[in-house]
Amino acid sequence: MKEFEGKTAVITGAASGIGKALAEKFAQEKMQVVLADIEEEALEKTVENLRQFQHRVIGIKTDVLVEESIKELFAKSTEEYGNIHILCNNAGIGANSGSKAIWEIEKHDWDWVMGVNYQGVLQGIQTFLPHMLEHGEDGHVVTTVSLAGLLPGAGTYGVSKHAVMALTEALSRDLIARNANISSSVLCPGFVDTNIDKSERNRPGNFGRSTEVETDAGAEFMSAMLRQGKKPEEIANIVFESIKENIFYILSHPAWDDTLRSHFENILSRKEIKRNTEEEIAKFFSPREDGEKY
Repeated sequence: MKEFEGKTAVITGAASGIGKALAEKFAQEKMQVVLADIEEEALEKTVENLRQFQHRVIGIKTDVLVEESIKELFAKSTEEYGNIHILCNNAGIGANSGSKAIWEIEKHDWDWVMGVNYQGVLQGIQTFLPHMLEHGEDGHVVTTVSLAGLLPGAGTYGVSKHAVMALTEALSRDLIARNANISSSVLCPGFVDTNIDKSERNRPGNFGRSTEVETDAGAEFMSAMLRQGKKPEEIANIVFESIKENIFYILSHPAWDDTLRSHFENILSRKEIKRNTEEEIAKFFSPREDGEKY
């Protein structure tokens, strides 16, 4: 996809973090932008801020857990702007992984994480893709995954991200097989300065309280890594350029390349999965000579 001005982008999880930065980038490129998020107050503030770049911006409160909510997002988006060209399946939640083994995690925790991170993406694809294919104009689907979708571990979060990685890889193959004018990408960032570690604030009451409670040390580690991570605006710029160049695997954090390489070499050499040593973990707190962030 090369032309953006006057085209329409729909972004879920757009009130903050990477989604907000994507909305800002698209607005700066004079696209019509639809922001969707479950946090209504934050959504309204973000929409108001974006109108300094592009007046054709709207916000729609959306719960990706609810199929009817995604259908309403589609209906209002097309009613307002007509054809949709970019769909960013960005809404996602973090989970307090690490304190329990996967067989110890309760069903309501699995249902919440898989519901948002996987089912929400699937429902977005099922709702928007037929329309994007039918109008026949160039388009792109971006799914925010994570390096957790390529590496082992991370509890329910890691499982959900592996699932959505497989889903989007299948989507890409299907689009290519049909010679569609729609391309797709998976965004696989490392640590980004967002509030994903505070996802519990949006947990619906019917999904209970988390049983995946991290230790204070674990929570502090995650918060520290996020705060020193890349800024969402940097990620948005990388995504925009990747859409233009039709790059499927958007690996925004080169600092993880050696870890990824080692993991896939272990797979091909039939080696066992090993736990990271304290020395390997400690390196995440040490600044790299090249300035790249984890």
